[in-house]
Amino acid sequence: MTCASTAPALTSASAGAPEIEDISVVIPCYNEELNAQAIAAAVIAELEKTGASFEILFIDNCSTDRTVPIIREMCLRDPRIRLIVNTRNFGQMRSPTHGIFAARGRAVIGMCADFQDTPALLPHFVERWRAGVDIVLGVREAEDSGTVLRLVRGLSYWLAKNFGDFQTIPNATGFGLYSRRVVDAIKALNEPEPFYRGLLVETGFPLETIGYVRPPRARGASKNNFFTLLDFAVTGLTGSSKRLLRVPLYFGVVGIVIALAMLVGAGIAFFTGRPIAGWLIGSVMQAQVSLIFGFLGLMGDHVRQISERTRAAPLVHERERYNFPQDY
Repeated sequence: MTCASTAPALTSASAGAPEIEDISVVIPCYNEELNAQAIAAAVIAELEKTGASFEILFIDNCSTDRTVPIIREMCLRDPRIRLIVNTRNFGQMRSPTHGIFAARGRAVIGMCADFQDTPALLPHFVERWRAGVDIVLGVREAEDSGTVLRLVRGLSYWLAKNFGDFQTIPNATGFGLYSRRVVDAIKALNEPEPFYRGLLVETGFPLETIGYVRPPRARGASKNNFFTLLDFAVTGLTGSSKRLLRVPLYFGVVGIVIALAMLVGAGIAFFTGRPIAGWLIGSVMQAQVSLIFGFLGLMGDHVRQISERTRAAPLVHERERYNFPQDY
């Protein structure tokens, strides 16, 4: 896939060393030409109420419509708006996280471009951050998805709750505010496929939630379908749970116990004069299957340890930055 924009890289629209902003709002986008101007205007209107200094950082995931030219024009009109354009589409996890890491505000707000994350919550996020809360997340109080998606979402939350290394927050999509020390802590993990909403909980910093009703999408259509959401759920689960890799090992241990019980049954049958062939064959077959599961579990744990030691790939490659100060 090729991106729609082919303009030369523009790295700066201003010079000097401006002060660090209080708030950075990171808005990932892909084919959001109908929403880009409206979401920027709504964010500006809400944050100006707080009296905080802020920047809006769009990160474009290789849009094929006019999203990039539209945001460039916005950058020319407002120095608080910045733009990163990726060389290709790097997915729904890596691109937004790269934008968050690129922001320099004392706190970072992550939100979608299509108004499914209501801008009206932004002043509340800032208020709680000023009160000392490191993480403030918006939690959707209701979902309007179909039956199949609700079942898949419910299953993913159940698996995360029972097998995850830490508790995830149901219906928290990552829309919220994160303090600078939270962002720096997650960046230091150098995750190749960062499940950001899970990593927020993993940091252990103070966290609050604010419930809200998801508004209808203002313009355009969602870029997600069943398979992209399923892929997102699977990646999130594997990224937040290492215990899943050990599940085959647990099955192996249980299977060995069953095989030993069968051997005991064979011994009892022998001393009582009953046939023992079935018990012996069953125990041998059970032991073989259990050993396979056991070795799979051990291999899975080795894969986990390898992944822990090889986190080095960049999240995205940038094609251009626009409206960034030279010292950014």
